[in-house]
Amino acid sequence: MTDTTEAAPVSAGPPDLGRAGRPRAGQGRLFTWPLLLGVIGTAALVVTSLFVGVYDIFGSEDGAQMFAITRIPRTLALVLAGAAMAMSGLVMQQLTQNRFVEPTTTGTTEWAGLGLLLVMIGAPDASLLVKMSGAVLTAFLGTMVFFVFLTRVTLKSSIIVPIVGMMLGAVVGAISSFVALSTNMLQSMGIWFLGSFTSVLRGQYEPLWIVGFIVVAVFIAADRFTVAGLGQDIATNVGLNYNRVVLLGTGLIAAATGIVTVVVGNLPFLGLIVPNIISLFRGDDLRSNLPWVCLLGISLVTVCDLIGRIVAWPFEVPVAIILSVVGAVVFILALMRQRRRG
Repeated sequence: MTDTTEAAPVSAGPPDLGRAGRPRAGQGRLFTWPLLLGVIGTAALVVTSLFVGVYDIFGSEDGAQMFAITRIPRTLALVLAGAAMAMSGLVMQQLTQNRFVEPTTTGTTEWAGLGLLLVMIGAPDASLLVKMSGAVLTAFLGTMVFFVFLTRVTLKSSIIVPIVGMMLGAVVGAISSFVALSTNMLQSMGIWFLGSFTSVLRGQYEPLWIVGFIVVAVFIAADRFTVAGLGQDIATNVGLNYNRVVLLGTGLIAAATGIVTVVVGNLPFLGLIVPNIISLFRGDDLRSNLPWVCLLGISLVTVCDLIGRIVAWPFEVPVAIILSVVGAVVFILALMRQRRRG
């Protein structure tokens, strides 16, 4: 006799159902025609970014050299940073089952900034790798503090979670500002956290390639993150080590946030905007949504960067400012939608 009560394997995440209780179209399939169109559209934006700028790369004698030194590294940084931060928001929302959390609403970015500041004070001549290590370490500790807080305190509203995270981030940011002011590092800290791709040059952006491996790791562990997001009891019942998966997710989020913070700066609300938009149209299957999240993250950062280059020509507006405006609008709309749904 066959035992029909056997538990499903961990790799089989729960299907996302539409309002009528049926799986959404294309759910679970990775490579579809809409995804191919998304890749083409994103590639078009990336190519456009290569040829937009104040410096005339076609009419100058050293145009080809400047193209290789500035335009190509800047565009690659847009791609890697956009994918990394959007992916970090998706994983964090999956683990907490809260659509309002991401690195900038949980204090992870502020913790990364504090680590970078401490390294700059203790070792002013430290290499970029050492600075990244300090930022990643403090980002990991700060994210773990946030997750421990969620496990110890019962919150009746999902809206309170990001508010608490932003409060913790504000406290850490105030400590960083005080330390920077006391050590005459306030201006340097402001430049590091500006959130602009203007200073990205060849020889400075290469550490961002690490986030490519982080994206691959998230894709491999996607099903485990999905099951862990259902809660510790369910994850344990299907044979998943819940604490280990949360630790892995926290480490990946901290690594991506720390690296992007050191190389580019703060990219606010990116991890909030992208997963919510994708989830609105495709549901909550992390594995099949991951390519879409990466593409939309790249597209959004590239569009904001292009707007920043054009709107105040020949000067540039930091991409963080434009992302803050867009992210604030999306955050408010998400709150209103949550309130209407009760």
